[in-house]
Amino acid sequence: MTYTPSESRYDSMKYNRCGKSGIRLPAISLGLWHNFGGVDTLWNARSMARRAFDLGVTHFDLANNYGPPPGSAEETFRAILRDDFARHRDELIISTKAGYLMWPGPYGEWGSRKYLLASLDQSLARMDLEYVDIFYSHRPDPDTPLEETMGALDSAVRQGKALYVGISNYSPAASAEAAAILRKLGTPCLIHQPKYSMFERGIEGGLLDVLEREGIGCIPFSPLAQGLLTDRYLKEVPPDSRAAKPHGFLQREQVTQEKVRKASALNELAKERGQSLAQMALAWVLRDPRVTSALIGASSVAQLEDNLAALNNLAFAADELARIEAILADTSL
Repeated sequence: MTYTPSESRYDSMKYNRCGKSGIRLPAISLGLWHNFGGVDTLWNARSMARRAFDLGVTHFDLANNYGPPPGSAEETFRAILRDDFARHRDELIISTKAGYLMWPGPYGEWGSRKYLLASLDQSLARMDLEYVDIFYSHRPDPDTPLEETMGALDSAVRQGKALYVGISNYSPAASAEAAAILRKLGTPCLIHQPKYSMFERGIEGGLLDVLEREGIGCIPFSPLAQGLLTDRYLKEVPPDSRAAKPHGFLQREQVTQEKVRKASALNELAKERGQSLAQMALAWVLRDPRVTSALIGASSVAQLEDNLAALNNLAFAADELARIEAILADTSL
Protein backbone atom coordinates (compact mmCIF):
# COMPACT_ATOMS: atom_id res chain seq x y z
CA MET A 1 0.00 0.00 0.00
CA THR A 2 1.32 3.43 -0.96
CA TYR A 3 2.32 5.47 2.08
CA THR A 4 0.81 8.92 2.48
CA PRO A 5 2.11 10.82 5.51
CA SER A 6 -0.26 12.42 7.96
CA GLU A 7 -1.28 15.95 7.03
CA SER A 8 -1.05 16.92 10.70
CA ARG A 9 2.53 15.68 11.13
CA TYR A 10 3.90 19.09 12.06
CA ASP A 11 1.10 20.14 14.38
CA SER A 12 2.34 18.79 17.71
CA MET A 13 6.09 18.17 17.40
CA LYS A 14 8.41 20.61 19.18
CA TYR A 15 11.38 21.79 17.08
CA ASN A 16 14.50 23.26 18.67
CA ARG A 17 17.19 25.46 17.17
CA CYS A 18 20.45 23.54 16.69
CA GLY A 19 23.13 25.71 18.25
CA LYS A 20 23.50 28.96 16.31
CA SER A 21 22.58 27.41 12.97
CA GLY A 22 19.50 27.81 10.81
CA ILE A 23 18.51 24.20 11.45
CA ARG A 24 15.75 23.15 13.84
CA LEU A 25 15.54 19.51 14.90
CA PRO A 26 12.60 17.65 16.39
CA ALA A 27 12.87 17.42 20.17
CA ILE A 28 12.99 13.65 19.72
CA SER A 29 14.82 12.09 16.78
CA LEU A 30 14.88 8.46 15.64
CA GLY A 31 18.14 6.52 15.61
CA LEU A 32 18.64 3.40 13.51
CA TRP A 33 21.39 1.90 15.69
CA HIS A 34 19.18 -1.09 16.57
CA ASN A 35 16.24 -2.87 14.90
CA PHE A 36 16.92 -1.65 11.36
CA GLY A 37 19.66 -4.12 10.40
CA GLY A 38 19.76 -7.10 8.11
CA VAL A 39 18.85 -9.38 11.02
CA ASP A 40 15.64 -7.41 11.61
CA THR A 41 12.26 -7.34 9.88
CA LEU A 42 11.95 -4.75 7.12
CA TRP A 43 8.22 -4.27 7.66
CA ASN A 44 8.73 -3.44 11.34
CA ALA A 45 11.50 -0.97 10.48
CA ARG A 46 9.32 0.62 7.80
CA SER A 47 6.34 0.83 10.14
CA MET A 48 8.42 2.64 12.78
CA ALA A 49 9.89 5.09 10.27
CA ARG A 50 6.47 5.86 8.83
CA ARG A 51 4.90 6.40 12.23
CA ALA A 52 7.79 8.57 13.35
CA PHE A 53 7.36 10.85 10.32
CA ASP A 54 3.58 10.94 10.87
CA LEU A 55 4.30 12.29 14.37
CA GLY A 56 6.70 14.99 13.19
CA VAL A 57 10.05 13.23 13.49
CA THR A 58 12.06 14.64 10.61
CA HIS A 59 15.53 13.51 11.71
CA PHE A 60 16.75 9.96 11.07
CA ASP A 61 20.21 9.15 12.42
CA LEU A 62 22.47 6.42 11.03
CA ALA A 63 26.13 5.40 10.94
CA ASN A 64 28.21 3.34 8.54
CA ASN A 65 28.45 0.43 11.00
CA TYR A 66 24.81 0.23 12.11
CA GLY A 67 23.19 -3.15 11.57
CA PRO A 68 24.05 -5.88 12.13
CA PRO A 69 25.70 -6.66 9.80
CA PRO A 70 27.52 -3.32 9.49
CA GLY A 71 26.05 -1.19 6.74
CA SER A 72 22.71 -2.97 6.65
CA ALA A 73 20.80 -0.23 8.51
CA GLU A 74 21.69 2.17 5.71
CA GLU A 75 20.52 -0.42 3.16
CA THR A 76 17.24 -0.80 5.04
CA PHE A 77 16.82 2.96 5.09
CA ARG A 78 17.41 3.08 1.32
CA ALA A 79 14.35 0.84 0.85
CA ILE A 80 12.29 3.07 3.15
CA LEU A 81 13.44 6.20 1.33
CA ARG A 82 12.68 4.69 -2.05
CA ASP A 83 9.26 3.31 -1.22
CA ASP A 84 7.94 5.79 1.35
CA PHE A 85 9.92 9.02 1.62
CA ALA A 86 11.16 9.71 -1.92
CA ARG A 87 8.75 12.63 -2.36
CA HIS A 88 9.65 14.01 1.07
CA ARG A 89 13.47 14.09 0.96
CA ASP A 90 13.56 17.85 1.49
CA GLU A 91 11.50 17.45 4.68
CA LEU A 92 14.11 15.14 6.23
CA ILE A 93 17.40 15.50 8.07
CA ILE A 94 19.43 12.35 7.37
CA SER A 95 22.72 11.87 9.20
CA THR A 96 25.46 9.27 9.10
CA LYS A 97 28.84 8.78 10.74
CA ALA A 98 32.23 7.16 10.29
CA GLY A 99 34.81 6.24 12.89
CA TYR A 100 34.40 2.61 13.93
CA LEU A 101 35.61 -0.51 12.12
CA MET A 102 33.98 -1.07 8.73
CA TRP A 103 36.45 -3.00 6.57
CA PRO A 104 39.76 -4.85 7.12
CA GLY A 105 43.17 -3.28 6.83
CA PRO A 106 44.70 -0.03 8.09
CA TYR A 107 42.19 2.28 6.34
CA GLY A 108 38.92 0.83 7.63
CA GLU A 109 38.36 2.80 10.84
CA TRP A 110 39.27 5.86 12.96
CA GLY A 111 39.69 9.36 11.54
CA SER A 112 41.99 9.56 8.54
CA ARG A 113 40.93 11.56 5.51
CA LYS A 114 41.05 8.40 3.39
CA TYR A 115 38.76 6.45 5.69
CA LEU A 116 36.21 9.19 6.35
CA LEU A 117 35.68 10.20 2.74
CA ALA A 118 35.70 6.61 1.47
CA SER A 119 33.18 5.66 4.14
CA LEU A 120 30.92 8.58 3.22
CA ASP A 121 30.97 7.48 -0.42
CA GLN A 122 29.99 3.97 0.67
CA SER A 123 27.18 5.30 2.88
CA LEU A 124 25.78 7.41 0.07
CA ALA A 125 25.85 4.39 -2.24
CA ARG A 126 24.09 2.19 0.35
CA MET A 127 21.34 4.76 0.82
CA ASP A 128 21.25 5.82 -2.84
CA LEU A 129 21.62 9.47 -1.85
CA GLU A 130 23.53 12.34 -3.42
CA TYR A 131 24.20 13.88 -0.02
CA VAL A 132 23.49 13.51 3.68
CA ASP A 133 22.39 16.44 5.79
CA ILE A 134 24.89 15.76 8.59
CA PHE A 135 28.15 13.80 8.42
CA TYR A 136 29.86 13.01 11.73
CA SER A 137 33.28 11.98 12.89
CA HIS A 138 31.98 9.17 15.11
CA ARG A 139 34.91 9.16 17.53
CA PRO A 140 38.22 11.00 17.98
CA ASP A 141 41.32 9.32 16.59
CA PRO A 142 44.30 9.51 18.97
CA ASP A 143 46.78 8.83 16.14
CA THR A 144 45.49 11.19 13.44
CA PRO A 145 45.93 14.97 13.66
CA LEU A 146 42.62 16.63 14.42
CA GLU A 147 43.31 19.00 11.51
CA GLU A 148 43.20 16.03 9.12
CA THR A 149 39.94 14.65 10.52
CA MET A 150 38.22 18.04 10.51
CA GLY A 151 39.66 18.79 7.08
CA ALA A 152 37.97 15.65 5.77
CA LEU A 153 34.63 16.84 7.20
CA ASP A 154 35.14 20.20 5.52
CA SER A 155 35.92 18.45 2.23
CA ALA A 156 32.69 16.44 2.47
CA VAL A 157 30.72 19.69 2.58
CA ARG A 158 32.72 21.34 -0.21
CA GLN A 159 32.24 18.26 -2.39
CA GLY A 160 28.48 18.54 -1.94
CA LYS A 161 28.23 15.19 -0.14
CA ALA A 162 27.11 16.67 3.21
CA LEU A 163 25.34 19.89 4.14
CA TYR A 164 26.60 20.05 7.74
CA VAL A 165 29.15 18.27 9.90
CA GLY A 166 29.24 17.07 13.48
CA ILE A 167 31.32 15.16 15.99
CA SER A 168 30.45 12.39 18.42
CA ASN A 169 32.09 11.10 21.60
CA TYR A 170 34.63 13.96 21.73
CA SER A 171 35.86 15.32 25.06
CA PRO A 172 35.23 18.96 26.00
CA ALA A 173 38.80 19.99 25.08
CA ALA A 174 38.77 18.08 21.79
CA SER A 175 35.34 19.49 20.96
CA ALA A 176 36.56 23.05 21.47
CA GLU A 177 39.64 22.40 19.33
CA ALA A 178 37.59 20.72 16.60
CA ALA A 179 35.15 23.64 16.58
CA ALA A 180 38.00 26.14 16.20
CA ILE A 181 39.51 24.22 13.27
CA LEU A 182 36.19 23.88 11.48
CA ARG A 183 35.37 27.54 12.03
CA LYS A 184 38.70 28.53 10.46
CA LEU A 185 37.99 26.24 7.50
CA GLY A 186 34.61 27.88 7.00
CA THR A 187 32.50 24.83 7.86
CA PRO A 188 31.15 25.34 11.40
CA CYS A 189 30.46 22.34 13.59
CA LEU A 190 26.69 21.96 13.69
CA ILE A 191 26.18 19.35 16.40
CA HIS A 192 27.74 16.98 18.93
CA GLN A 193 26.34 13.54 19.70
CA PRO A 194 27.38 12.33 23.19
CA LYS A 195 26.00 9.66 25.50
CA TYR A 196 23.73 11.17 28.15
CA SER A 197 21.08 9.87 30.52
CA MET A 198 20.25 9.82 34.22
CA PHE A 199 22.74 6.96 34.49
CA GLU A 200 25.43 8.57 32.29
CA ARG A 201 26.06 12.22 33.14
CA GLY A 202 29.60 12.86 31.97
CA ILE A 203 28.65 15.70 29.63
CA GLU A 204 27.63 17.82 32.62
CA GLY A 205 31.32 18.02 33.51
CA GLY A 206 32.18 20.63 30.89
CA LEU A 207 31.01 19.46 27.47
CA LEU A 208 27.63 21.21 27.63
CA ASP A 209 29.41 24.45 28.55
CA VAL A 210 31.73 24.09 25.54
CA LEU A 211 28.83 23.45 23.18
CA GLU A 212 26.92 26.46 24.50
CA ARG A 213 29.98 28.69 24.14
CA GLU A 214 30.75 27.45 20.62
CA GLY A 215 27.13 27.57 19.42
CA ILE A 216 26.97 23.82 18.76
CA GLY A 217 23.82 21.74 19.13
CA CYS A 218 23.66 18.64 21.32
CA ILE A 219 21.81 15.40 20.51
CA PRO A 220 22.40 12.79 23.23
CA PHE A 221 22.25 9.11 22.35
CA SER A 222 21.10 6.37 24.74
CA PRO A 223 18.91 8.76 26.79
CA LEU A 224 17.13 5.67 28.14
CA ALA A 225 20.41 3.89 28.92
CA GLN A 226 19.56 1.33 26.22
CA GLY A 227 16.36 0.42 28.01
CA LEU A 228 17.53 0.44 31.62
CA LEU A 229 15.50 3.63 32.15
CA THR A 230 12.27 1.97 31.07
CA ASP A 231 9.99 -0.54 32.75
CA ARG A 232 11.42 -3.39 30.63
CA TYR A 233 13.88 -4.68 33.23
CA LEU A 234 12.11 -3.93 36.50
CA LYS A 235 11.25 -7.61 37.09
CA GLU A 236 13.42 -9.66 34.73
CA VAL A 237 15.34 -9.62 31.46
CA PRO A 238 12.63 -10.22 28.83
CA PRO A 239 13.59 -12.77 26.17
CA ASP A 240 12.93 -10.26 23.36
CA SER A 241 14.87 -7.39 24.97
CA ARG A 242 18.21 -5.88 23.94
CA ALA A 243 19.99 -7.47 26.89
CA ALA A 244 18.80 -10.91 25.78
CA LYS A 245 20.01 -10.56 22.19
CA PRO A 246 23.41 -12.08 21.29
CA HIS A 247 24.23 -9.16 18.97
CA GLY A 248 23.09 -6.34 21.27
CA PHE A 249 25.28 -3.69 22.88
CA LEU A 250 23.46 -3.94 26.21
CA GLN A 251 24.80 -7.01 27.96
CA ARG A 252 22.83 -9.01 30.50
CA GLU A 253 25.44 -8.30 33.20
CA GLN A 254 24.83 -4.55 32.79
CA VAL A 255 21.31 -5.02 34.15
CA THR A 256 22.57 -4.72 37.72
CA GLN A 257 20.43 -4.86 40.85
CA GLU A 258 21.51 -1.31 41.73
CA LYS A 259 20.26 0.06 38.42
CA VAL A 260 17.04 -1.95 38.64
CA ARG A 261 16.35 -0.62 42.16
CA LYS A 262 17.02 2.96 41.10
CA ALA A 263 14.88 2.52 38.00
CA SER A 264 12.07 1.18 40.20
CA ALA A 265 12.25 4.22 42.47
CA LEU A 266 12.29 6.55 39.45
CA ASN A 267 9.34 4.65 38.02
CA GLU A 268 7.26 5.52 41.07
CA LEU A 269 7.96 9.21 40.54
CA ALA A 270 7.11 8.89 36.86
CA LYS A 271 3.74 7.40 37.79
CA GLU A 272 3.04 10.39 40.00
CA ARG A 273 3.78 12.63 37.01
CA GLY A 274 1.39 10.61 34.85
CA GLN A 275 4.23 9.31 32.71
CA SER A 276 6.03 6.10 31.95
CA LEU A 277 9.62 5.89 33.20
CA ALA A 278 10.86 6.21 29.61
CA GLN A 279 8.84 9.39 29.11
CA MET A 280 10.19 10.94 32.29
CA ALA A 281 13.77 9.97 31.40
CA LEU A 282 13.45 11.65 28.01
CA ALA A 283 11.87 14.74 29.54
CA TRP A 284 14.75 14.87 32.04
CA VAL A 285 17.35 14.86 29.25
CA LEU A 286 15.44 17.59 27.42
CA ARG A 287 15.14 19.76 30.54
CA ASP A 288 18.48 21.43 29.71
CA PRO A 289 18.00 24.09 26.99
CA ARG A 290 21.42 23.22 25.57
CA VAL A 291 20.07 19.83 24.50
CA THR A 292 18.61 20.16 21.01
CA SER A 293 17.09 16.71 20.57
CA ALA A 294 17.01 13.35 22.32
CA LEU A 295 17.99 10.47 20.05
CA ILE A 296 15.87 7.40 20.71
CA GLY A 297 15.79 3.87 19.38
CA ALA A 298 12.67 1.75 19.17
CA SER A 299 11.74 -1.86 18.57
CA SER A 300 8.05 -1.34 17.82
CA VAL A 301 5.55 1.31 16.82
CA ALA A 302 3.97 1.12 20.28
CA GLN A 303 7.32 1.80 21.96
CA LEU A 304 7.98 4.68 19.58
CA GLU A 305 4.61 6.24 20.34
CA ASP A 306 5.17 5.87 24.08
CA ASN A 307 8.53 7.63 23.85
CA LEU A 308 7.20 10.48 21.74
CA ALA A 309 4.42 11.05 24.27
CA ALA A 310 7.15 12.37 26.59
CA LEU A 311 6.66 15.69 24.81
CA ASN A 312 3.27 16.04 26.48
CA ASN A 313 4.92 16.76 29.83
CA LEU A 314 8.43 18.23 29.73
CA ALA A 315 8.21 20.43 32.83
CA PHE A 316 9.66 19.47 36.20
CA ALA A 317 8.96 21.01 39.58
CA ALA A 318 12.01 21.76 41.70
CA ASP A 319 11.07 19.07 44.21
CA GLU A 320 10.79 16.46 41.43
CA LEU A 321 14.29 17.23 40.21
CA ALA A 322 15.52 17.04 43.79
CA ARG A 323 13.90 13.62 44.25
CA ILE A 324 15.55 12.36 41.06
CA GLU A 325 18.95 13.54 42.29
CA ALA A 326 18.37 11.86 45.66
CA ILE A 327 17.44 8.56 44.01
CA LEU A 328 20.44 8.61 41.73
CA ALA A 329 22.80 9.45 44.61
CA ASP A 330 21.34 6.93 47.08
CA THR A 331 24.00 4.28 47.67
CA SER A 332 21.60 2.12 49.64
CA LEU A 333 19.53 1.34 46.56
